Amino acid sequence: MPILTGLCVAQLGGGLAAAACGRLFADLGASVACIEADFQTPLLVHLNARKAVVTRSAARDALAAADLIVAEGSPRALAAAGRDAAALRRCNPAAAVVLIAPFGQIGPRADDPATDLTLFFSSGIARMLTGQVDDLDEAPIRAAGEQSAFVGGIAAACAGMHAVMAARPAVIDVSIEEALATLAITELARAGTGGPGWSRRRLADGNGATVCILPASDGYAAISPRDDHQWAAWLRVMGSPDWGSDPRFATKRDRVANWDALHALMSAWSRRHPKQRIADMAQAAHVPSFPLREPDEQLASAQLDHRNFWRLLELGGTMVKAPGPPFGIRSVAPTRATDTGDDAAHLPLAGVRVLDFSWVIAGPTATRYLAAMGAEIIKIEAPGRGDPGRASELHSVLGQGKRAIVLDLKNPEAIAVAKALAGKSDVLVENFATGVMDRLGLGEAALTAINPGLIYVSASGLGRSGPEAHAVAYGTLLQCYAGFAGLNRHPERLPRVGLAWLDPMCGLMLAFIAAAALWQRRRTGSATRVDFSMLEALLWTMAEPLLAVQTGAPPLPVGNRSERYAPHGVYRCAGDDDWLGLAVTDDAGWCRLCERVPGLLAQADLGFADRLARRAAIDDAIAAWARPRDAAAAAAELRRAGIAAAACAASRDLVQDGHLQARGFWQPDGRGVLPGLPWRAGFGRVARRAPALGADTEAVLREVLGLAPAEIGRLRKSGALDVMSPG
Repeated sequence: MPILTGLCVAQLGGGLAAAACGRLFADLGASVACIEADFQTPLLVHLNARKAVVTRSAARDALAAADLIVAEGSPRALAAAGRDAAALRRCNPAAAVVLIAPFGQIGPRADDPATDLTLFFSSGIARMLTGQVDDLDEAPIRAAGEQSAFVGGIAAACAGMHAVMAARPAVIDVSIEEALATLAITELARAGTGGPGWSRRRLADGNGATVCILPASDGYAAISPRDDHQWAAWLRVMGSPDWGSDPRFATKRDRVANWDALHALMSAWSRRHPKQRIADMAQAAHVPSFPLREPDEQLASAQLDHRNFWRLLELGGTMVKAPGPPFGIRSVAPTRATDTGDDAAHLPLAGVRVLDFSWVIAGPTATRYLAAMGAEIIKIEAPGRGDPGRASELHSVLGQGKRAIVLDLKNPEAIAVAKALAGKSDVLVENFATGVMDRLGLGEAALTAINPGLIYVSASGLGRSGPEAHAVAYGTLLQCYAGFAGLNRHPERLPRVGLAWLDPMCGLMLAFIAAAALWQRRRTGSATRVDFSMLEALLWTMAEPLLAVQTGAPPLPVGNRSERYAPHGVYRCAGDDDWLGLAVTDDAGWCRLCERVPGLLAQADLGFADRLARRAAIDDAIAAWARPRDAAAAAAELRRAGIAAAACAASRDLVQDGHLQARGFWQPDGRGVLPGLPWRAGFGRVARRAPALGADTEAVLREVLGLAPAEIGRLRKSGALDVMSPG
């Protein structure tokens, strides 16, 4: 059901990130006016479908009617086109304005050229995308399918939806580089607080004992027997092999230390079975596992068909399946007047209370954004160790601005407290396995009966309905299932699981849908129930390869090659693992590159088609020029010449980056600095330190529920509130 009906968005120009941002709003029912729309590629046709196409002559009226204006471009480009913040505010002083740029609107690199490839390099994500490697001669890589534009567009939609909720019109400055960088939030936090850097060279198992890919008779399957009981179950799936009792594999530590031998033994078994059979046997034993699917296999998915995920789209006279929104949405009729939010406050979500049952990455990332935008987040954790994120630097970032309470949900008295808190809350966010909240008595039906106006947001791997709804899933496994891991590799390399990309990206989407639901409730009184599928969210961003397989262009892994720009590649520089990524986007840039690379000087008159044809020789000349140079210095030289280029950054490089410092991306912390948000907003943000486990339990029960000290003491004595597990 469309929940943004009545919201007017003006999308300016043909930028991919702005188009992705507008697509999210249109998917939820907003009226999106696409000014000077671009339909040159199948991806742009999809992103701009079902938007109102507006010509330049009618742009002023569309801007004047907008609640939100989205524009993409560097500050110099926007100013030259009369689309900078000041100009747009003159067109419509009442509208929120979101400006998207590779490096944001301020800072010393704000006007530097960039492409998808160079943004993956400058953000540090290229270094981590495919995980650790055995051979440092393997070049870092960008993700398939223009992912920087999707991540930037989702960040812009999230920030823009919150800006619409603000009491006063605001300008949002979104940096695509920062949006990409924050996908590796743990590594950023570790680097900012003086922790060890992430090694691209494989150490021990390279995290394989947690999640790995095995060869199958017809492809690959991914498994994740990370806990001891899952490992025991996985051994039974493999027929209880004799080597299963080998002391080298007895504990997870042992399996890490002897990973190469273990992987070879598992592979000898897995090669005899089809990938779907491996996954089915594992799931039946409650071991998380999925086959690595090719993009075309998604088109016949019974799960996606059940959830009505696909949208028909005409491309060149042919009807194809295009990804739909990853939100299952149901709105209930207005039950009461609502005044969610504090119109006198400057933060968009001031006065909103969120009950946070989420854990690990996706949900806590979402509630971190909601906290930053002013919501009161009550984070509920179990006794003992609490959220697993507390075991690393993750909680220091994702816990910011939240209130932490401990409830032992095995205790009926704790369940009663949780229900009472739900009755006093505006939003609930949870990402447990399907069925867990219902078994606890905290499911949607139970809590919305108590509080009909509660916005209930459930996030799960494959959604709460459909034949695969109960599959055990983690974000990294879903990256394999979606086909993402299989595409993000060099053609000659085997697939690897790689960076936990999906969870933090889903956090942005969840924060967006929560704000959209609050907007609808404030406007109509209707409360929204959200069923969010992480798999569908990832496929939403994989529109380009999904469309390609239906139009005769199978999306084989292409590494860093491009058919759009030439030259476009990655080159080894001086140092153990230093790399330069560059992309020449036009003939003028090619001439400027030839002036700097002696081996190219005689070829300055080559056009694009000739450069593609001579790609190998051109790459050899650039590689010879780059090899003795410092990567950062070479990139800076090329950028000064107007060529998109970037050194492959490590997280520690981002901590020291003057541009990010000038933008206020890094915020002080007692041990150093922590990463902020991927946008700057006129209304600011909340950045209080993350709380200790259970630090706010008594205060929340007293202030929100009005419990007396004696009653809180009784609950604590019963074990309902204990920080440590009873007994």
